[in-house]
Amino acid sequence: MTESFVKTKDGVEIFYKDWGPKTAQPIVFHHGWPLSGDDWDAQMLYFVGKGYRVIAHDRRGHGRSTQVSDGHDMDHYSADVAAVTEHLDLHDAIHVGHSTGGGEAAAYVARHGKGRVAKLVMVGAVPPIMLKTEANPGGLPIEVFDGFRSALAANRSQFYLDVASGPFYGFNRPNAQVSQGAIQNWWRQGMAGGAKAHYDGIKAFSETDFTADLQAIDVPTLVMHGDDDQIVPIDDSARLAVKLLKNGTLKVYEGYPHGMLTTHAEVLNADLLAFFKG
Repeated sequence: MTESFVKTKDGVEIFYKDWGPKTAQPIVFHHGWPLSGDDWDAQMLYFVGKGYRVIAHDRRGHGRSTQVSDGHDMDHYSADVAAVTEHLDLHDAIHVGHSTGGGEAAAYVARHGKGRVAKLVMVGAVPPIMLKTEANPGGLPIEVFDGFRSALAANRSQFYLDVASGPFYGFNRPNAQVSQGAIQNWWRQGMAGGAKAHYDGIKAFSETDFTADLQAIDVPTLVMHGDDDQIVPIDDSARLAVKLLKNGTLKVYEGYPHGMLTTHAEVLNADLLAFFKG
């Protein structure tokens, strides 16, 4: 197992983990906001155990990557992924993105992945666009994201505790099985990153329009989404995204929350494996 950094063209050190045989088919995991590659522990351990090569990076400004001031947008995020995949010379790769990472993965595959990518998975992902606009009347109003920015600027630590304790994992639902460890791990990952990157990242995940990216993707794509996702509502994301993909399949998880990769890892891992092998 190796842990390393790759330097991007604009001098940012991107941290990544690369586990498993170098000759095995690679799976590249793209984490959500404001987390890190550690959010994929349940998937990385499972798939390295299945003989895959598993790779997870920390987005710029997140986790162990450089807490740089600039470039917190999908153009840079996807180019940073390209720097990692080129450095590791990955081919026939499967890219799996959650939430903001689902947008990043789609942008990477559409813009940089030609000839390198076998399949794509978007889980609870933000595309096509989260923000309510004239073209996207079902989106969330700008006030929602302004609220995120205000809460982050006022007391980032408490805000992250509130998100993890409540809507992210559905722990605010009646009869939810609350995991204190999951809450603490979410908070730990969030607080390891930079406030500037996270603040700017809200614009990146809410205002980026991925329509053209989705239309450009021709590899088999699995779109997985919980219908009780309180962070990225399914009707304005997954249900629209799958219509824009040339080769997309939608799988809906009844009652599952945004953080279902953690709360329901066994179910999601089995379904991911079936898609990888299919």
